[in-house]
Parts: sequence; structure tokens; C-alpha cells
Amino acid sequence: MGDDEKKSKMTSSRRMHLKSLLLSLAKAALEKEEADRIAEKERYMEEHCGHLQTGGLSMAELQELCKKLHAKIDVVDEERYDIESRVNKSTKEIDDLNLKVFDLKGKFKRPPLKRVRMSADAMLRALLGSKHKVSMDLRANLKQVKKEDTEKEKDLRDVGDWRKNIEEKAGMEGRKKMFEGAE
Repeated sequence: MGDDEKKSKMTSSRRMHLKSLLLSLAKAALEKEEADRIAEKERYMEEHCGHLQTGGLSMAELQELCKKLHAKIDVVDEERYDIESRVNKSTKEIDDLNLKVFDLKGKFKRPPLKRVRMSADAMLRALLGSKHKVSMDLRANLKQVKKEDTEKEKDLRDVGDWRKNIEEKAGMEGRKKMFEGAE
């Protein structure tokens, strides 16, 4: 009974139908939002810019019009720069506040670290600059270890010539010796 209560009573075809309806509503909302954005842009441009009529103007009037347009462009660029600097300042402030929140919670977000292939000497040079004169040879301080002779190596040296071993084991006599040696 516990499994029956948890299962939904909606069939898969009904679920797919509702999903398609939701998707169509979302698509219509996105299209309406895009149309509203375009209409708002056109309305703003109409209010602030108007239509440019250059027909029948003399050269001096056209030059004066160009100067006015350049002055307006400069004003807009200054406003854009000011807004952009305010946005950058506020994003930096938001990041600082987020770091303070993490510090207060005691949870730290680790930044993604990049793997850097650098030798120890290059790393010390980068950290210390020209002060670093000692080369850091890590292998120089390792002590030398002599290889000890193991029993297997001694046995291999004692065996000697392999031909003698084969001649001894050849024939019935050699096999008999092998079996006798095993007992």
C-alpha cells in the first residue's frame, strides 16, 4: 500500500500533454516579451532621437548637424562609461560581501586552481626574485643505498655453467637423482 500511495494518479500521456501546454505557454510569453522589448526600444528611439531630415539642407547646415550629433554621442559615451564603472564597482562590492558572508558562516568556497608545471628553482625564483641564488637540487641530499646480495643471486652464481646442469639431469639417471633429491 505504501508504494501505491506514492505513485501519481496522472497517466504519462496526460503528463506529456500538460508539459507540451506549459512549453507552448512559455514560448508565447517569450515571444511577447521580445516584441515588448522591440516596441520599447522603438518608442525610446522615437522620443529621444526623432527622424533625421537632411533633405534640402546646405553644406554648412549639414556640418552643424554633424557637430550636434557628435556632441550627443560624446554625452552618451560618458553616461555609458559612468554606468559601466558603477556596475563594475557594485559587482566588486557584491563579491566582497559574499566573501564576508562565507567568512561568517565558516564555509569557504575554494577557487578553481590551475595546474602549473614549474620546477622548485623556478618557483623560488618567482617568489623571491633575485634573492634566490641557491639551486634546490632535491636529489643531492639523498643518501646512497648499496644493493645487498640476496640468496637468489648467490644461488645463481653458484649454479655455474648451465650445460653441466642439463648433462647431469639428462637420461634416466638424472631423473632418478631429481626424485631422490626431492625426498
